[in-house]
Amino acid sequence: MNKLFLIIFACFLAASLNSCVVLSTKKFNALVAQRDSLSAGWDQANVKIGSLEEEVQRLKADTSRMNSRIAELESKVSGLDKNYALLRANSSSEINKLSEDLKKREARLKEVEEALRKRDAATNALKEKLQQALLGFKQSGLSVDIRDGKVYVSLTDKLLFSSGSIIIDEKGKQALAELAKVLKTQPDINISVEGHTDNQKVVNLGQIKDNWDLSVLRATSVVRYLTEVQKIENNRITATGKGQYQPIDAANTPEARSHNRRIEIVLSPKLDELYNLIK
Repeated sequence: MNKLFLIIFACFLAASLNSCVVLSTKKFNALVAQRDSLSAGWDQANVKIGSLEEEVQRLKADTSRMNSRIAELESKVSGLDKNYALLRANSSSEINKLSEDLKKREARLKEVEEALRKRDAATNALKEKLQQALLGFKQSGLSVDIRDGKVYVSLTDKLLFSSGSIIIDEKGKQALAELAKVLKTQPDINISVEGHTDNQKVVNLGQIKDNWDLSVLRATSVVRYLTEVQKIENNRITATGKGQYQPIDAANTPEARSHNRRIEIVLSPKLDELYNLIK
């Protein structure tokens, strides 16, 4: 750049000489000073231009990086939009499915509640019928109550048997006959006959060795009377012996032992419909 400037200045000087103009020393020095000033300005301009060119390159590089970053973010946003749309579609489908499942569960719950209501109503009605039918035996130690959705007819041993015997006496047969009349009108009722004893050791009863034997044989005697004499269906009834292990009175007194010696006839509705509902 300096050489070009000098060439131009020389040409200017030559032209001045050719015009036959004689320069004074003062003018010449002024021209030289002007040349130096222009040269310095030119150098400064070149430095500034170089700096600006570097700034332009830096800005271009930054712009390129920013464009790449923008493209990357746009790609991520696009992916997020797709994922959100997919998630929303899946969530909507899942919500609809859960809603349908909830409706089905609510419908089934209503069915179960209705089945339980019917069972409870039938159980209460059965209890009322039995209480009316067996009212005359209440003073002899017979009671009817409901526990856990089942009707319990409890007969003390003195109503059915002589002491240590497994043979049902006449008064006991009368009570069982009245019970059978009600049971014959209730074909959907299952019957379980449970024998219970007190905690006194069995002695001198021949083939009956202990309270287990006594409780089982007494329950079996009742079952036989109900099935063979009163013609209750065999597939509706079972006999079990509980021995002394489920007392209703824990006191060790003659009265408590009398309460514990009993036959309990447990009547429960068939729950096949209810079981099918809750599967």
